[in-house]
Amino acid sequence: MSMWQQNQMERQARFWELIRQGKTNTAACEAVGVERHQGYRWRKAAGGRIPLAPRVVSGRFLSLEERLAIADLQRAGKGVRDIAAGLGRSPSTISRELTRQQPCAALPRRRSPAYAPYAAHKRAELRARRPKPSKLEHRPLAAFVQEKMDLKWSPQQISDELARTHVGQVEMQVSHETIYQALYVQGRGHLRADLHKQLRTGRAMRRPRGSAGVKANLTDVISISERPAEADDRAVPGHWEGDLILGTNCRSAIGTLVERTTRFVLLVHLPDGHSAPAVRDAMIPAISTLPEQLRRSLAWDRGTELARHRDITLATGLDIYFCDPHSPWQRGSNENINGLLRQYFPKSTDLSAHTPEELARVAAELNSRPRRTLGGITPAAAMQALLSQDPVATTA
Repeated sequence: MSMWQQNQMERQARFWELIRQGKTNTAACEAVGVERHQGYRWRKAAGGRIPLAPRVVSGRFLSLEERLAIADLQRAGKGVRDIAAGLGRSPSTISRELTRQQPCAALPRRRSPAYAPYAAHKRAELRARRPKPSKLEHRPLAAFVQEKMDLKWSPQQISDELARTHVGQVEMQVSHETIYQALYVQGRGHLRADLHKQLRTGRAMRRPRGSAGVKANLTDVISISERPAEADDRAVPGHWEGDLILGTNCRSAIGTLVERTTRFVLLVHLPDGHSAPAVRDAMIPAISTLPEQLRRSLAWDRGTELARHRDITLATGLDIYFCDPHSPWQRGSNENINGLLRQYFPKSTDLSAHTPEELARVAAELNSRPRRTLGGITPAAAMQALLSQDPVATTA
């Protein structure tokens, strides 16, 4: 844009500002330094109506002047980083702005079009209008979300599945955050009002997490810092994470085991409580069902329920390592699974009432859910590929 064009735009903006203040056409033209006929031409171009005052845009968003500068710098052959430096913006902001100008991926692409600042600014204003219609007003999309949530899929898993199965169908794409918002705000889209109960927390609103409980200290333990380095990058299968989920007044429990490479879940039935001998007697047969190559290590927190860990290691050959106190992130996969299990086994219920067959059914359902961290395949498929030495076995 030339200096003359920029000055004309500034004069026109000032002209309309004065007209909105009640100035006459002649007075406004004299104030901005143009002839009366120019003012008439501006009025005619506006259809005889006085344009509304421009919306005040937050500094977080690109202004029209910045978009005009982007167009000038792009025509001058500047790259994204040079443009960002010239405007004092992040390179990612400029990159996203230019990417929005590109044609749809589904259409044939001949050459990259020149950046059109006025059209881009108009589209940005349209996107910014509120309130926006909910994407979940689209009934087929809402039906898909409800169907998967009734199977206890998470919003993230639903969003990823839509992206895989409805490629190119914009109306069938939705982010996980949009689903959460629709669940937490009544009247958004065509979702059932009680669908939030299918979330693993069962909450109808967000709230901060409470602090974790304090675990008792154990003696004669091997720290997780001594666990083989091969377990850290999840490249070698056979390293597990374990814990208990507790029932009413901590009187009942279910043991949970998660394989780090495949995220495969095993649930351990504890009909006789969760004392150290009871946990030992239940863990040994559960671990013994695993192939020997899948018995490399187990990471556990410092709960006294695993005080007989030496007996478990001697009987199964599985080395057991203990996490640092108050460090649940050292068993991140297991913590995630324990949260999902609360959809099936709510807090303040008697967990001893569940049979081994029921635990096996729940584990099978969890293992059949596609996992984003596995590239969209299920833990069951990843484990099967691993056991069959199939090259498509996925590691994270």
